Amino acid sequence: MRTGEHLAVEGPSSLDWRKSSYSGGGNGDCLEVADGHPAVPVRDSKNVPGPVLVFGADGWSSFVSAVRRGELA
Repeated sequence: MRTGEHLAVEGPSSLDWRKSSYSGGGNGDCLEVADGHPAVPVRDSKNVPGPVLVFGADGWSSFVSAVRRGELA
């Protein structure tokens, strides 16, 4: 999953995606996350073939913690 200095997702459509528990709302705003990787692939569920962002595990954990504390509302 790591290529030189860049993180890359091999075959993102074949990953096991799950919707974030924080996604919701009436307009279908949903993030999907693929678990079980050294980095955390994230995509927009409304644009499945679109881009995939890949976060380091520490960065993703910090982001999720900030959301849970309501810091990013």
